[in-house]
Amino acid sequence: MAEKRLSSGEVVKTGISFGSALAITISWSANKSILWAMLHGLLSWIYVQFPRARKIRWIAETSRSA
Repeated sequence: MAEKRLSSGEVVKTGISFGSALAITISWSANKSILWAMLHGLLSWIYVQFPRARKIRWIAETSRSA
């Protein structure tokens, strides 16, 4: 059987969908509100990018002082 290889674009696309689904599922189980679940699904990228941006800023600040 031939092995299917995924390009990096396909992997990222799958990851985004999985992240949104995970945010919606966790939100629904915690709040039992479809509006909160939809909001968390839409904002799921912020949950990833905000800590990442803070870490990049921290690295930049520490490298300047060194």
